[in-house]
Amino acid sequence: MIRYRHVALIGLGLIASSIAHAIRRTGEPVRITGYARTAGTRAEAARLGIAEIRDSAAEAVAGADLVILCVPVGAMGDVAEAVAPHLAPGATLSDVGSVKGAVIAAVGPHVPEGVHFIPGHPLAGTEHSGPGAGFASLFDNRWCLLTPPPDVDPAALADLSAFWTALGARVDVMEPDHHDTVLAVTSHVPHLIAYTMVGVAEHLRRVTEQEVINYSAAGFRDFTRIAASDPTMWRDVFLANKEATLDVLGRFTEELFALQRAIRLGDGPHLHDYFTRTRAIRRGIIEAGQDTAAPDFGRAAAKD
Repeated sequence: MIRYRHVALIGLGLIASSIAHAIRRTGEPVRITGYARTAGTRAEAARLGIAEIRDSAAEAVAGADLVILCVPVGAMGDVAEAVAPHLAPGATLSDVGSVKGAVIAAVGPHVPEGVHFIPGHPLAGTEHSGPGAGFASLFDNRWCLLTPPPDVDPAALADLSAFWTALGARVDVMEPDHHDTVLAVTSHVPHLIAYTMVGVAEHLRRVTEQEVINYSAAGFRDFTRIAASDPTMWRDVFLANKEATLDVLGRFTEELFALQRAIRLGDGPHLHDYFTRTRAIRRGIIEAGQDTAAPDFGRAAAKD
């Protein structure tokens, strides 16, 4: 059940538009207002009926009992400063950024007394962006991690948890620093590796660009899907989660050197044991319902 009657979405890309579609899917009487920085994005969102589009963030949040910042991590502080004076007393302010420590540091100082600041991160997305990319089932059976402050109001936390549950997500509560470490492992470094692998293919002159395109097997094809993600968002993620990303990247480099040595020395048992252990993790992801074993990974083109 959604206990909010007015939700304001600041930023109108994939996540925000999916939130709007998922709210409507519940059938509950929730008013949705929205704002995006560019006039073109606002016009597209209005045409698609994503929300009641406003010409400023201040207008969009006026009277809202839940405000969700759906902008790149690097823009969170400026947006929070702009909306802070216009937040209703008792409202909840949240976000969808994939880094939490930096968002808390940027947004926290601007939150007025009487407003509940509960950072959040829905672990859902595609490589597509913009208001037209959203769909109602994006959050189904996906995790939404909430990183509330120690003195969070229990009722406000319960309301936000219920909101994400109503949108189809599974909710967990986590400390911000631990969140950033977990995401460095599960999302940030894998994206960096994907960008790097596609960059290597681009610069490997012994393989032509057309050969890369024509003969991409599943592994490289999936790398290119990940590397097609929004560059602004990922630039901000890596800069905002620098420490955890560099730590995990260092560990990855050590593992990579060990595999290089095994290949160079023809150490088949080491490679077989390593691949057996890592395959078990993939099976665990499938068993947890976070992906499927289908050849297309269950990523059908049809959308709600």
